[in-house]
Amino acid sequence: MGRCVPAEEGRRIGGRALERVLVVMTVLMMLIGAGGTNAWATLPPGFDESKDIWPTAVPAATCRPGDRTETGLQGEVPLADRDSRRSTEGYNCNIDLLGQFQGPGAGWISASYKNCVYIGSTFPRTQGVQVLDVSDPANPRPTAMLSEPAMVNGTWESLKVSEARGLLAGTGVPFVMGLGYISIYDIATDCAHPRLLNLGRGSLPGVRIPMLTHEGGFSPDGNTYWASGQMWASAVDLVDPANPAVVWSAPAGFASHGMEFSPDGDTMYMSTAQGLNILDTSAIQDRVAPGMTMHQLLPLRGYKHWRDGLISQHSIYVTYAGTPHLFNVDEFGSGGVKVFDAANPADLRLKNTVKLEINLPQNLDTWAATASSSGAFGYESHYCAVDRRENPQALACGWTQSGIRVFDVRDPENIREIAYFNPPAQTGKNDRLPNSQHVRFGGIIVPPASSAIAIAQAILNGQINGNDIIRDGRIIGLDLSADWCMSPPEFRGNMLLVTCSDNGFMALRLDPAVYPPR
Repeated sequence: MGRCVPAEEGRRIGGRALERVLVVMTVLMMLIGAGGTNAWATLPPGFDESKDIWPTAVPAATCRPGDRTETGLQGEVPLADRDSRRSTEGYNCNIDLLGQFQGPGAGWISASYKNCVYIGSTFPRTQGVQVLDVSDPANPRPTAMLSEPAMVNGTWESLKVSEARGLLAGTGVPFVMGLGYISIYDIATDCAHPRLLNLGRGSLPGVRIPMLTHEGGFSPDGNTYWASGQMWASAVDLVDPANPAVVWSAPAGFASHGMEFSPDGDTMYMSTAQGLNILDTSAIQDRVAPGMTMHQLLPLRGYKHWRDGLISQHSIYVTYAGTPHLFNVDEFGSGGVKVFDAANPADLRLKNTVKLEINLPQNLDTWAATASSSGAFGYESHYCAVDRRENPQALACGWTQSGIRVFDVRDPENIREIAYFNPPAQTGKNDRLPNSQHVRFGGIIVPPASSAIAIAQAILNGQINGNDIIRDGRIIGLDLSADWCMSPPEFRGNMLLVTCSDNGFMALRLDPAVYPPR
């Protein structure tokens, strides 16, 4: 018979076993990434060249008297707050909630256009994409439900808007990857009641177009919708949005994800597993030949890989005094948001990295212990947005269990946090939120998978103790003790329109004392 193991000893044994697993995973990932370039053009002050892990967090915000401020590390929802249900009250600093539509929860991301919001859907328990009129942000009003196959199959990270043409598009992604469903809507005429344009191909049940989907995005002119399916990218011609057609399709980088473009649409920044691929897309943009094939994308112009972070999510193209820069957001690995000088797209130069205290290597044991049992994602950046593309003043990000974070980015080399809003945890309300991506795909992974490699690296480097990364008594289950905020918070003056998985849509107002930043 086996001996009875005391709980504390069991946790130590479990911790050691998990530590070994994480170390093996890290070694494998290092081997996979060994072929990538890891040399920075210049090293920022304090950057640890030997480990490639950014060592500091941005300065924390100074909050107002009366704000419900964080009680632990910057970005952390501590165990004490989760267990006592203090986290169900939420946290705020220089941001106030104006209005909310929780409904059945929200998908990975949502989109907005003028006074309308489109809430991403989650397969399998979804009626489709919910449309809201937020003309009165204090009283968001449902106006329509989009129920074509692409909308009810789960839109994952594909639901996007073209401001240039007033189009909404999304693809059907039941789980990780989808195949062939796309719906395109006119939202310029009446954004609260989108009008389906492609009545046939892509929208009819069983009538698909040849593409893999996961993430998507429009070219700057709105004439092309790009779909990425982790390994494959496809360019969908929308010159006539009633008749979408794939004009190019091929591999575009391992774990190809979100895509960003230069303003002319000729350069694509494709996020991949460990960085960015920079592609010349001018042949697609200019439609150099009818019926173009995959061979007509011009050759790869450059790439940038790194080990501080994993699964690059997307980039944002901005200019400072006319010089192109990129904000690049890592989804996994506590890599945070990197700031690159992109004057030469084939030679991106790192200038800064935005991290919270909870993302630093020495805090990853706390990261794991506190984020466990609230899903596969912990305290990771996911989607961000800027207030303007030229000389941006502020960057707002969905930072998963850390909530909505807002940063002063007027000087890309000196970034500070100015505000945050982590909405009330919806503990115990799992059954009421069938469209919440958190509820549907939260899982029982301990610690959350999103920083498993980073945690293992910290163990290998002696920065944390691997025995301390499991939350006591919470090995399985999903307690919703913190929300997942993953959608980009979109600026409307000093107001942010955003969705979080459990809280649904929220209109937030930044205090005029901090935005515009002074």
